[in-house]
Amino acid sequence: MSLYNHLDAPVEAPSGPPEKVSRRGLDLLHHFEGFREEAYLCPAGVWTIGYGNTKWPDGRPVRKGDRVTREEGEALFRSILRTFERGVLDAVKVPLTQSQFDALVSFAYNVGLGALRSSTLLRKLNAGDYLGAADEFLRWNKAGGRVMAGLTRRREAESSLFKGEF
Repeated sequence: MSLYNHLDAPVEAPSGPPEKVSRRGLDLLHHFEGFREEAYLCPAGVWTIGYGNTKWPDGRPVRKGDRVTREEGEALFRSILRTFERGVLDAVKVPLTQSQFDALVSFAYNVGLGALRSSTLLRKLNAGDYLGAADEFLRWNKAGGRVMAGLTRRREAESSLFKGEF
């Protein structure tokens, strides 16, 4: 089922604009972020813990040797996720379906809100070019200047979710 009409504009979600990531969006985030109890260097060279978190709720960066339990990691993920939900809502000026919102939050969670705000993806989306925005996800598949298979899979999933195909 497509979430686009014949004008390639999104069909409004029946329950109004999304404000929180859905279960499907959470599942996508958990799948691609994975869970790690001990801090590790991600492919971009940033210390990361739990479900892809690079900072603690108080803003301190994750450091080598930091550890979390699964419960602590889930709480950390949920607290930081709210920042990305609000950031997407603040950046996007056009109506979104739940799937589009979920895809954008997943994207921003991975690349950062600053990268989203300065992206061609957001520029196209806010200009009403939903399909052009969907294609832009696929350009964000590099870490440390190298194409990463995992990021390519993630961007394909986010683009598909954004288009309502997931």
